[in-house]
Amino acid sequence: MDLVGETFLMSKFLIVILAILVLAIVMYSPNIYKLYKLATLYNEKSIAKNFISINKVFDTSNPISASEKTFVFEKEDFELPNSYEFEGEQLNLIEGLDHFHTDGLIILHDGKMLFEKYWNGNTKDSKHIAFSVSKSYLSALFGIAIEEGLIKSIDDSVSIYLDDFEGTGYEDVKIKNLLQMSSGIEFNEDYADPNSDINRFARATAKGSSFRDFAKTLKNGKKQGTYNHYVSLDTQVLGMILESVTDMPLREYLYKRIWSKIGTESDAYYIADKTGTDMALGGLNATLRDFSKFGQLYLNEGSWDGEQIVPKSWVLKSHTPDAPHLMPNAGDLSSSEWGYGYQWWIPGDPLTDYTAHGIFNQFIYVDPVSNVVIAKTSSNHRFRSEKEYSKAAHIAMFRSITKHIQNTFN
Repeated sequence: MDLVGETFLMSKFLIVILAILVLAIVMYSPNIYKLYKLATLYNEKSIAKNFISINKVFDTSNPISASEKTFVFEKEDFELPNSYEFEGEQLNLIEGLDHFHTDGLIILHDGKMLFEKYWNGNTKDSKHIAFSVSKSYLSALFGIAIEEGLIKSIDDSVSIYLDDFEGTGYEDVKIKNLLQMSSGIEFNEDYADPNSDINRFARATAKGSSFRDFAKTLKNGKKQGTYNHYVSLDTQVLGMILESVTDMPLREYLYKRIWSKIGTESDAYYIADKTGTDMALGGLNATLRDFSKFGQLYLNEGSWDGEQIVPKSWVLKSHTPDAPHLMPNAGDLSSSEWGYGYQWWIPGDPLTDYTAHGIFNQFIYVDPVSNVVIAKTSSNHRFRSEKEYSKAAHIAMFRSITKHIQNTFN
């Protein structure tokens, strides 16, 4: 073959390779882009922006519409305390809020708004990722579903409601043990470990895997109901049970039973998988004002404007540890220093206040003694290296604020 012929064949070969590359980019670029966005999601310079535009990173659900009858808290003048006490020291509160990269802070007392402020490009209209604060919403919906008779008992096992989970690690796990993060399922929730189960789950989601398929891969590691260990997929399985018994997406049940009833001012949305399943374990995105209303609902023991929305008994059980492994500082019986109820955390000492908490320091904190709710969104890029420190410091800040409120208004 002469030089002209070889050149012609080489050109055809390069054209074919180029065509294959173009086709691959067209077919896989959405996943490649999502994986890139996921890999850079927590970068210090972009984390705050990413947390209020999560729909650019993951697939999301149809919107959860705002309430037709919105509610706006009456405002009352209040100044934050100058300091908070933590680990035997008096620390500057504003410096603390700045250190933990606070995006928004709302403080409610006696049903009035004492404080509202936003940072890092956030506004009252920003829809911020809630991460595991979403779990506490799931708990409320579960209590409602039980009240409605859709679920017979929290002592029922998963496979009664999800027959496709027979033969999986979740087959015989009781609903109560899912609610209390005591399933016995092996799971590494360390966000700082790139090979952890939670990071594998995030990558699988970005690539288009379903939540359901991932949950079925998990195995048992301990006897259920004996050890408190945080497993986010436990909550996702609870979400699947809810979707099965209500015959509707989680977002629709949330809208009908809670969102439309508590005067929410803005639309919200969930991260969703390729099947359209909402991410119950941490995918809710909403405004801080609407997060604070959920806290007020729980402070009101599940009641809003005269209507009992979440059963009062369920609210109480949700923040009451009922076994040794669920108590704060349970030692070898728990992998956490905090106590746990039904998808709510109990910091302890005292046992009176409780909180929803999401990674990177998202909070809905409730203190029935002082009649205070504090809702906080954050983009704390340091969270993975100072997880327990940041959690404990926030409870110290919140308790200092509630003490200051009591001193101011009593």
